[in-house]
Amino acid sequence: MDLEELSREILTCTKCPLHKYRTHAVPGEGSMKLGIMMVGEAPGADEDRTGRPFVGAAGRLLTETLARLGVSRDDVYITNVVKCRPPNNRTPTREEVEACLPYLLRQIELLRPRRIVALGLTSAKTLLSLVGKRVEKIGDVRGRCFRGRVAGVEVEICVTYHPAAVLRNPRLKEEFMGDLATFLGGGLERFF
Repeated sequence: MDLEELSREILTCTKCPLHKYRTHAVPGEGSMKLGIMMVGEAPGADEDRTGRPFVGAAGRLLTETLARLGVSRDDVYITNVVKCRPPNNRTPTREEVEACLPYLLRQIELLRPRRIVALGLTSAKTLLSLVGKRVEKIGDVRGRCFRGRVAGVEVEICVTYHPAAVLRNPRLKEEFMGDLATFLGGGLERFF
């Protein structure tokens, strides 16, 4: 199975009740030009409507931040742990995460990223659990990277805030930008 076949499978998935509420499943998009995968929590309303990840307000912040670092969003692969929007943008349940996890693992196996940027707590909990690290609070792991093997791929998992959290609390913006600058190999001088 290649990435295109996997995406088609995700688009027709009925493994959990979220498929009943979706307009579109959101497999992910981008490339591995930089060897980086970015993983959020789940699609929001704009993503559900378009079938594309991170295209709403949080997506615009992510895209703008990447651009300020000289990175096109097309040069990284962007996806979510859960591929369908939970009702009212609630946090995905453990069962929903478990239903979608095989898709994320297969994406990692196919794309073979050298680094995965976990955007937010759900993504951090899910990805770091795969390398034996338990996470309760984003503050315990934000700004840090952890090495491990996921889906047969030796990878570095780096954690920062979800862009939606930054929009809700602008005081997080500097840390978010600094984390991405570090994780993507840029420098903070590009921001200031």
